[in-house]
Amino acid sequence: MKLVKNVQDQRVSNLTLDDIARLAGVSRSTVSRVVNEHPSVKKDVRQRVLDIIEENHFHPNAAARTLAMQRSWTIGLILPHSVSTFFTDPYYPNLLMGIAKACNLYSYTLALFLVSTKEDEENVFPRVGRKGFLDGVIVQSGHHGDQGIIGRMIDQKIPLVVVGRPFRSDNVTYIDIDNISAVKSAVNYLCKTGCRKIATITGPIDSTVGIDRLEGYRQAIREQNGQVDESLVVEGNFTETGGFIAMQKLLPFKPDGVFAASDVMAVGAMRAVEEANLRVPEDISIIGFDDLPAASYGSNQLSTVRQNVPELGLRAVECLIEQIGDDSIAPHGVMMDTELIIRKSCFRLAPIDQTGVK
Repeated sequence: MKLVKNVQDQRVSNLTLDDIARLAGVSRSTVSRVVNEHPSVKKDVRQRVLDIIEENHFHPNAAARTLAMQRSWTIGLILPHSVSTFFTDPYYPNLLMGIAKACNLYSYTLALFLVSTKEDEENVFPRVGRKGFLDGVIVQSGHHGDQGIIGRMIDQKIPLVVVGRPFRSDNVTYIDIDNISAVKSAVNYLCKTGCRKIATITGPIDSTVGIDRLEGYRQAIREQNGQVDESLVVEGNFTETGGFIAMQKLLPFKPDGVFAASDVMAVGAMRAVEEANLRVPEDISIIGFDDLPAASYGSNQLSTVRQNVPELGLRAVECLIEQIGDDSIAPHGVMMDTELIIRKSCFRLAPIDQTGVK
């Protein structure tokens, strides 16, 4: 009897994921997520699928790998930036940390591609688009020039998730934050602390993040003052040097508050203020964006809009794995939360519990 039982336990079910889905009363993609131990499945649904799997002697790990014989279990990450930018801007290591963590969690290998020129794109795409090389691709995007490689991957029907709102967002799944609302909250806070001449250092205006954060600033100023003084708007490039130079351009117009579209630029702006023998926040209040680790260091800690960059990367991987498991998922946008963090670079309102900020 014991021998017979062992033989029965070792038999392999001929059922497919579709059969398990039908028996459990769920979609095929849900079964795929259960099989791959994806966390975004309700506890009762997961248990129901697992019960069906056990009852029918369906071996999920072996079956999933067999079903996926054409998979490489490798995800590509394309960063359309130079190598120097990748290593000097703390946003990218934090994004990569979240993506790598998710790949480890779900047993995927990560392949990294840095694409900064059209020539790079032409060299990289034949590998990225080669059948069987990658199961899917994540692209950090938001610039006009990135639309070419995104379009090529869509044409090749490669599972794709874009980090950052692309210029055309109706045909691709992307993950982002509500930059407009986040910036409005920061500028409105500066207004509430008494700032009357608020300037902004924007991101590059050929990027969606630069455009959206500038729009958030414009909307907030219009709601507070009725019109935008264009002399208080200076374009930056998400570097500390760019923030320093932009602040030097703003100083002759005597702003008493500045919203910088990134923490890195805000640090450069504070350096320019100090070199002009002015004080932060006594003379000029400054708020940045990202809440990267460096924002909370030093004697003049930076007020900022917090976005969880590693979590952004982790969610991008999860969205991509869902696509890999179910190609019927329609393109959609996923929006992550932000939080306004007030530190020493601008005045704190009192009482704190009436401001909605920390």
